[in-house]
Amino acid sequence: MSTSAAEVMACSRVIPVVVLDDAEAAVPLARALLAGSVPVMEITLRTPTALESIARVAEQVPDMVVGAGTITRPEQAAMAVAAGARFLVSPGSPEPLVTAMLAERVPVLPGVATATEALALLRHGITEMKFFPAGPAGGPRYLKALAGPLPEISFCPTGGVDASNSGDYLALPNVPCVGGSWLTPSDLVRAGRWDDISRLCLGAWPDEPQD
Repeated sequence: MSTSAAEVMACSRVIPVVVLDDAEAAVPLARALLAGSVPVMEITLRTPTALESIARVAEQVPDMVVGAGTITRPEQAAMAVAAGARFLVSPGSPEPLVTAMLAERVPVLPGVATATEALALLRHGITEMKFFPAGPAGGPRYLKALAGPLPEISFCPTGGVDASNSGDYLALPNVPCVGGSWLTPSDLVRAGRWDDISRLCLGAWPDEPQD
């Protein structure tokens, strides 16, 4: 079981960000990702079935490192961990939310979009963060600029990241992984095309730009 956010980020160069409307799809999707060499998934708390989906994956697919994303309220942190989430991800990092996430003693990736927010998280000893929304917030150029004054921080950019630009982010020394939904397209999930998702994962690794 992963014991740190750095270990979660090291699981895969791309962390699938998953929105599930049907909890019945959670287990076959997790197995499809594993078959595609992706052993981590972030199930977002954007649907009524999210907690049940997390619980099913945690119970039935123990090799999958399943986390909960879109943590926006303090009470959701405890609910997600009780369901079986092994890490927590939030789009922002207000103090009460960060405190609640840290209280659960699982890896956390709180969201930041500015240097000031990143510095605030450093005060908690947090050095792994979600950069969101990555595209609108400045993209690879912004993260490259942060690497100089904040070399101890690693970012997982999410929001506006896809197959076409993920390599630009992954070429940066402070970006060990990115988050995105392109490995789990909603049409393939709804159709139960699990083999297609596995093949998509196996062919999804971006070529990083050459200097």
